[in-house]
Amino acid sequence: MTEEPRLALAASETPAAQAAYQAMLDQHDWVPLDQADTVVVLGGDGFMLTVLHQMLDMNRVIPAYGINYGTVGFMMNKVRSSRPIVQRVMRADSISVTPLEMTARTHSGQMLTAYAINEVSLLRETRQTARLEITVNGKVRMADLACDGILVATPAGSTAYNLSANGPILPLGSHMLALTPISPFRPRRWKGAIIHETAEVSFRVLDPEKRPVAAVADQKEVRDIDSVTITAAHEHRLHLLFDRGASLEERIFAEQFLV
Repeated sequence: MTEEPRLALAASETPAAQAAYQAMLDQHDWVPLDQADTVVVLGGDGFMLTVLHQMLDMNRVIPAYGINYGTVGFMMNKVRSSRPIVQRVMRADSISVTPLEMTARTHSGQMLTAYAINEVSLLRETRQTARLEITVNGKVRMADLACDGILVATPAGSTAYNLSANGPILPLGSHMLALTPISPFRPRRWKGAIIHETAEVSFRVLDPEKRPVAAVADQKEVRDIDSVTITAAHEHRLHLLFDRGASLEERIFAEQFLV
């Protein structure tokens, strides 16, 4: 007989998530996050990202099973009360997600590192257009891109900000990244690129004093950057749990057929 996992319970501050949290407290013998085998996350996609980043910061990554008490719930499961939560978790399918590691150097020389599960984006801070040099695996691929910004998206994040910026949807098992410009001005017709997740992508800000740029890794922002380097953090691979027949992989695939 399979041993039941030790479960932690985390909920966002929204009224719906807090009500569900109170209702579930007596359904299982919950343990703290640092003692759990799996965490049950009540909320929306934003709160799921918060919990995943919390685990990355703890350097202790365990599978996460989300239940949607938010708006979109792309990374979450539907609310169902017919089956005990421990059974839902034990029957769920696991999907692996590789985050990005961003290393940013600011104009003052400070070095900062952050992880991104959806995307790393570079955005202009003022009315001045950003000007960026793009390097892939040590080779300059674009010497001067004038734009509002640019982003590097994972397959898990390719249907989020990346899709809104007219970037491609990436299948979850593709091992690819989307390099998508945001409102490119010169070259105007450049639509971006698809690169393998093993590639190292670097951006250098041209004229950072006149045209300041911020880098954002999911929810963490670093302002006034000089350069950013992005790689896949395979050693911090995350695992999301989904009810059978409703996996993240299927949802990303289905997005390609929405009109």
